[in-house]
Amino acid sequence: MKQDFTVRRGALDGVEAFLRVAQHRNFRRAAAELGVTPSAISQAVRALEARVGAVLFIRTTRSVGLTEAGERFLSRARPAFEELIAASGAARELGQKPTGRLRLTVPRTVVPILLEPLVASFCRAYPEVEVEIAASEELIDLAAQGFDAGIRLGQFIAADMIAVRLTKPFPFTIVGSPEYLARSGRPKRPDDLRGHACLRLRRSNGALALWTLNDHGRTLEIAVSGPFIANDFPTMLGAAVEGVGLAQVPAPMVTAAVAAGKLVRVLQPYAPIVPGVFLYYPSRRQMTPKLRAFIDHVRSRSDVPHQTSINADDRRTGSRKRR
Repeated sequence: MKQDFTVRRGALDGVEAFLRVAQHRNFRRAAAELGVTPSAISQAVRALEARVGAVLFIRTTRSVGLTEAGERFLSRARPAFEELIAASGAARELGQKPTGRLRLTVPRTVVPILLEPLVASFCRAYPEVEVEIAASEELIDLAAQGFDAGIRLGQFIAADMIAVRLTKPFPFTIVGSPEYLARSGRPKRPDDLRGHACLRLRRSNGALALWTLNDHGRTLEIAVSGPFIANDFPTMLGAAVEGVGLAQVPAPMVTAAVAAGKLVRVLQPYAPIVPGVFLYYPSRRQMTPKLRAFIDHVRSRSDVPHQTSINADDRRTGSRKRR
């Protein structure tokens, strides 16, 4: 097994020299084309023949020809080598300009509110980049799953990620439909939630999320109960609009429904402020041109201060006082 690995490791050494000699049937011409000495070409070919275990060229003082083994080697080595050159060119192109597929993992919540306008304008600006959106609430390993970047609430982003702010901090607000509030009453204090039908969120790790409130700077975490559980905010919000119960969701999600009279905000003085939404990615050193172009595009269209790190308070839901 060790011998096989050694052969594979050096399998390409001397192949280009062999191909040039085979093309020109001349060692000097091949050497001139590659910018090396004829003796270097001869040594490379001899080393290749030794590894292959067969003589590849018939050499005389007047000509150079291929042996049968050389013909067989040429027939398979030439297309393979050309494919390697093409592969190098394709990889080089991806490393030099925005092109290829940009894979982003995002929560379903932010797709219609935040991401769709950004993606539409980005695709117009960079037609050679193909954007793939994986809408999921699951917190995944970007590198392991092959994603270039992700979008998440700041408190869910790991400490070693580079982050770019997409929104300002905003409240996590509790809402209910007018029909539900007329039927069940309007909560006035956090303790009142224990008597209400509260819609719950199941996180990607399987745990049910606690409701977090801010009582004059003191964080309250409440294990609510109710008839409905969802694994994303849009589904939970839809149930709230239908009068199933109260829901605690990001404030930007409810703006239209509140304006239309479909939902009413409650317990507003107790709404915790969360850090906002961030684009995040693993390392500046590994950044590709397509990701750099997307980040620059996001920044050019954002009206919030750019932030490339998240402090400890930003990683805790509800730890910030209302501003």
